[in-house]
Amino acid sequence: MKRSKKPILAEATISEERGIRYLHLGTPWIQGAMRIRKPLKLELEYIQRMMAWLLLRPESALPGTRCLQLGLGTGAITKYCHAVLRLPTTVVEINPGVIAACRAWFHLPFDDERLTVLEQDAARFVTDPGHTAAFDALCVDLYDHEAASPVLDDEAFYRACWNVLDDGGVMSVNLFGREASFDRSAERIAAAFGVERMAMLKPTTEGNTIVLAWKGFDLPPRDELASRGETLQTRWELPARKWVKLLSSFAGTRKASASS
Repeated sequence: MKRSKKPILAEATISEERGIRYLHLGTPWIQGAMRIRKPLKLELEYIQRMMAWLLLRPESALPGTRCLQLGLGTGAITKYCHAVLRLPTTVVEINPGVIAACRAWFHLPFDDERLTVLEQDAARFVTDPGHTAAFDALCVDLYDHEAASPVLDDEAFYRACWNVLDDGGVMSVNLFGREASFDRSAERIAAAFGVERMAMLKPTTEGNTIVLAWKGFDLPPRDELASRGETLQTRWELPARKWVKLLSSFAGTRKASASS
């Protein structure tokens, strides 16, 4: 698992428009957003969909779910897991400027008994033997400062992601579904998790496709997913009913593409 080049740790900059604060890394590309009056709200649609891992965790298993985020962004997922779901949450971010910006401008709290923010390389973290089977929910959003391609995206990386998940664990990954690299990325995830243990949501308007991959169980039947989605939407006001409608197994999608 190697980076293709030394990571560029760009300066974090802030912009605001119509009550929303945005994070940038030296370019106009948006790295995250926060509604200033509602700092815990998941503002961006793709960030909301990153939480679709909740569909694959039984309600009885949610308390105590150990959450890991690779890539901090504006801390939206981190704050939601920590402050709303009240789950033990670890986040790994290589850029100290991003961490500082999140604490100064995006209401990221300081570490406490449930929150650990690490300034560290995500590849080094997931390959640490001490983190084997240490997490139940993993969110991966590792794009470069131009938001052009994932920083870590090889098969070894996804195998390491599989390794940090305990049985019953779920990974959600942000991929740009309209880029030529999507199929390559999806195939690498399939090599690590198995094509039968992958699913994807249809792309957002902006082209982000969220891929889910899981460990140690089979995809629940559609009626069970619908029931969980109803519970999530009622309890947490997440658009989980829509997630169920947008979700398709990766194996089924590939078979449909092959026969068309």
